Amino acid sequence: MDTVEIIKAVVFGVVQGVTEWLPISSTGHMILLDEFLQLDMTPEFMEMFYVVIQLGAILAVLLLFWSKLCPVSFHGKPHLKKDVLALWPKIIVACIPAGVIGILWSDMLNALFFHPLVVITMLALFGVLFLVVEHQNKERTPTIESVEKLTYQAALWIGMFQLIAAVLPGTSRSGATIIGARIIGVSRVAAAEFTFMMAVPVMFGASAIKAFSP
Repeated sequence: MDTVEIIKAVVFGVVQGVTEWLPISSTGHMILLDEFLQLDMTPEFMEMFYVVIQLGAILAVLLLFWSKLCPVSFHGKPHLKKDVLALWPKIIVACIPAGVIGILWSDMLNALFFHPLVVITMLALFGVLFLVVEHQNKERTPTIESVEKLTYQAALWIGMFQLIAAVLPGTSRSGATIIGARIIGVSRVAAAEFTFMMAVPVMFGASAIKAFSP
């Protein structure tokens, strides 16, 4: 890979790093960027690149939420944290819809929807939907104030919105799941926290599938 291609890859990394933390689609923005700043790689490599490049941001999420995700406390005598042990099954439940679809039909869905027109449409649609949902809920008192209070039903509901993002490029995963959470009365903070917690198994799983698939 020559210097120009390395610089292009760095630009993609910067775009990914910035957009991953916002309720806008990082993958969608990289697909659009590829229309103007194409890497000299095969389509198969680019599909894997879009997924694997997100690992850096996910590692940052893991570091940021380590105290809330690690089920073992090392303060004093090591012991299990019951609240974290209770949270992980809900995270797994929320990841099941996107995980199942990703394993079974990832290649077919990419062939159908991996197109700039789909990306632009979904970016605009979910941008408007995000504003509408936030406006409708700005005066509403949240019924779920923290991730610890999420039920399995709420986790699965949020997971269905993550599925939409997994199927349609340009749909922000974080934006979609925050929308789903806000609709059922989850507070902004809890919605954002659970969204990023869900990202850890989903993105590690997606990266593994792309890396080891034939």
